[in-house]
Amino acid sequence: MNTVAYIVLAIHSICAIGLVLFVLLHSGKGTGVSSMLGGAMPSSPTGTGIIEKNLDRITIVFASGYAVTALALMVIYRPGS
Repeated sequence: MNTVAYIVLAIHSICAIGLVLFVLLHSGKGTGVSSMLGGAMPSSPTGTGIIEKNLDRITIVFASGYAVTALALMVIYRPGS
């Protein structure tokens, strides 16, 4: 396996762990770690607070990174070589 494959695999692993952590931080119906951290924050007219919007953005970044690195590993990684 070449160096590029190792780098992409490391990024893929970081994205996978980050994706799991940030999905678990999302609240479900007013409960969760995000409401515990920002319970005193006022919510916007749409019903989601600033913390929830930022969690959404970060989760989308980790999910896109995971998808891109998964596609890159399909192209780059050659088992047995």
